[in-house]
Amino acid sequence: MDGYQGLTALVESAWEELNGSDAGRRDLCLDVVSDVLETGRLTPEDAERTVERLVTVALSEESRPVRESALHAVCTASTHYEVPYRVVEPLAVGADAFEPLLLDYVLGILGSTLDQAALPVVERFLQHPHPEVRREAAEVVNELRWSRESAQGETAS
Repeated sequence: MDGYQGLTALVESAWEELNGSDAGRRDLCLDVVSDVLETGRLTPEDAERTVERLVTVALSEESRPVRESALHAVCTASTHYEVPYRVVEPLAVGADAFEPLLLDYVLGILGSTLDQAALPVVERFLQHPHPEVRREAAEVVNELRWSRESAQGETAS
């Protein structure tokens, strides 16, 4: 088994164990997935499939620590891969259901796509009751606007 097969085997093993374990064990499984994503050695397709599964866990899991681990792993992926907005769009649709701590992750993930489709979603949180969420939303809005202006500047050149 080469190194790549070993990485994908680790991820597959984590997914299998995620289905039947207690919350503490599921949390550790997601840490393994995050560690694999951190290597940056998955193909873009494998990374996208992994992020899709993590998004599903973040939206459907009952345990807050497990949801947080799933979102943390998506953040890790977004620093090592170009994660398209369409892959994380379910987080945008379900953003209102996340508590403030997890919402910070969601907003950061949406912003990391640099996709302008995320802008109206993130702008909604500029008026959120929690200052940490407003601060994260403002940072993401600035990043998305800067990205749009940079792209417009490149096309004008």
